[in-house]
Amino acid sequence: MSVNKVILVGHVGLDPEVRYIESNTPVCNIRLATSEVYKNKSGERVTNTEWHTVVLWRGLAEVAEKYVKKGTQLYIEGRIRTRSWDDKDGNKRYTTEIVADVMQLLGKREDSASPSVPSSASKPSETANIPEPGPEADDLPF
Repeated sequence: MSVNKVILVGHVGLDPEVRYIESNTPVCNIRLATSEVYKNKSGERVTNTEWHTVVLWRGLAEVAEKYVKKGTQLYIEGRIRTRSWDDKDGNKRYTTEIVADVMQLLGKREDSASPSVPSSASKPSETANIPEPGPEADDLPF
């Protein structure tokens, strides 16, 4: 038996990228930042941010398209997937991503005029001060 399970709570670094593939199936990519804060030997506070590519399919992609934006805090459950492709120069490239099975919007609603969010998700959060995704975000084939 084996288990491939990931749980993340973090903030979205860029607005979601939604596209439609065969049979008009929606797929959404999100860059999610998780941060670890600790004190080093000198007593200085250090923040280490890890960026994750999260892939949402069908209904989750539609919810993300409507309610998720840069700064939204999300709870994600899913599995790790690594895939490969050949770049324009013929080099084999790899990417590791999280394929989400569960997504919940966390935090406070931005304003009372916002539309209600389906019960499968919570409310969008306020925009957070998080760093921009690193250059690897531009390295993806889609």
